[in-house]
Amino acid sequence: MREARAARHCDCGLIDMAALTIRLPEARRERLRQMAKHRGVSVNKLVEELSTAALAQFDAELRFRALARRGNPAAGLRILAKLDRAFAGQR
Repeated sequence: MREARAARHCDCGLIDMAALTIRLPEARRERLRQMAKHRGVSVNKLVEELSTAALAQFDAELRFRALARRGNPAAGLRILAKLDRAFAGQR
């Protein structure tokens, strides 16, 4: 994997950008190209958007795990039971 760094202007000012070269099977690269075309963006922008979504999911998981370590399992189960009772009549 190769990386190159550059600065780029965006709406929020000057940001540090890095170029990343990755190896993918040709079929996957072609599917990403088609997906980008369907969305009306470049493959670069598509990969940027997908990486942002993946990082947000990862951050949410880390936050959930940190909160779970501090939480009270018995209280959590009581809340879930209360929700089950509240939504039981809506089925």
